[in-house]
Amino acid sequence: MTMIRGIVCFAIRFRGVVISLAMLLARYGLFALSHARLDVFPEFAPPQVQVQTEAPSLSPEQVEVLVTQPLESRLAGIAGIKIMRSKSFQGLSMITLIFVSGTDIYRARQLVAEQIGGAVSALPRGVKAPILLPLASSTSVVLSVGLTSNTCSLMKLRTLADWIVKPQLLSVKGVAGISVFGGEIKQLQIQVDPDKLVRYGLSIQDVVNAAKRATAVRGAGFIENNNQRIVLETTGQPISAVALGTVVLRHQGGITLRMADVAQVKIAPAPAVGAASIQGQPGVMLVIEEQYGANTMAVTQTLEQRLAQLKPALAAEGVTLHPDLFRPANFIETAISHLRTALLIGAALVLTVLFLFLFNIRAAVISATAIPLALLTAVIVLNHFGIGLNTMTLGGLAIAIGEVVDDAIVDMENIFRRLRENRMLPIPLDAAQVVLNASLEVRGAVI
Repeated sequence: MTMIRGIVCFAIRFRGVVISLAMLLARYGLFALSHARLDVFPEFAPPQVQVQTEAPSLSPEQVEVLVTQPLESRLAGIAGIKIMRSKSFQGLSMITLIFVSGTDIYRARQLVAEQIGGAVSALPRGVKAPILLPLASSTSVVLSVGLTSNTCSLMKLRTLADWIVKPQLLSVKGVAGISVFGGEIKQLQIQVDPDKLVRYGLSIQDVVNAAKRATAVRGAGFIENNNQRIVLETTGQPISAVALGTVVLRHQGGITLRMADVAQVKIAPAPAVGAASIQGQPGVMLVIEEQYGANTMAVTQTLEQRLAQLKPALAAEGVTLHPDLFRPANFIETAISHLRTALLIGAALVLTVLFLFLFNIRAAVISATAIPLALLTAVIVLNHFGIGLNTMTLGGLAIAIGEVVDDAIVDMENIFRRLRENRMLPIPLDAAQVVLNASLEVRGAVI
């Protein structure tokens, strides 16, 4: 109580300083509120790093033995690992490393990157190098977008998503990665006829080698004389099914055997590994993940601005854009709306109750200022500890407003009553002393 008495005495004696400090606090609180990070939920997940390795054509058992287990053995010695989990699918290995709470996530990613960098040589031939998945927040998804069309094929939809929409959205600040589902991935396929290979005495490897030679991009070096150096660039790689079909497999006895003689060369979809349905219509879905520590509301607004810029171009192609299939920012907007409503109701209640009981508008206004000041002070404290505003903290602030309203009414009503009683005394006490005594009188109940 001694400390509380000292604070109240200081506030009464230096009320001009307190008013100035309150104005500064309100100004800085508004600045902190405008720059606060808005999220759906706090970062509740422990620090974790995910390692992904592609192993084309390998079965789940082969992936587990040849890829996952060697990587686990190499990563197990990293300091700070609490749990290691792994999954082996057909052609894919996934390892999740969960670190102890408080671990610097960026240092953990560096240690993992150093270890997997040296593990490439131990993996079977044909297995791609392990990669770290982008560092995303615990809630991960910031927006889900859909593409549908009544005129375009699923292959064209997927091509537009992969080569136009996805690169544009990846350039938005705060986006960690984008996963595309549905549609048909466009491929230039060589569908070999085994009977024809046997007839002409060729193997599958002969076709593969010919396709590699025809489509590879190689440096041609340069030509140099006494005056200049001319860089040579090779062009003419086949980029269409017709051109690839004319690639020579063998020339013997005046007869030229081409790719189209032993295979069907055409544009065809890749084998499907998933699908997407948007409002009952087949389409393409883009699931956008936000970076760790990003502002969900700011990222969402920037993404929506970029999508609005893309919408006319997509509409010209006959594509319908569904920009908000899943929008977590809605939860934030709803929570902010509830908090705003609670603030307005709380202020109105304070003004109404104090005015009706005390018939003093000044006392009512003074008490009402406690609500925004308390809220802004809470925002400043949250920002200082690196905690953003989310549905959890906003809900807590909305509940706390009720306590602030109660305290403001109790304190002000007692002070006003004691001042009125003091004026009726034959020898009134000093107003500052009366305010101090009245405030301390209810301080225990308020706390």
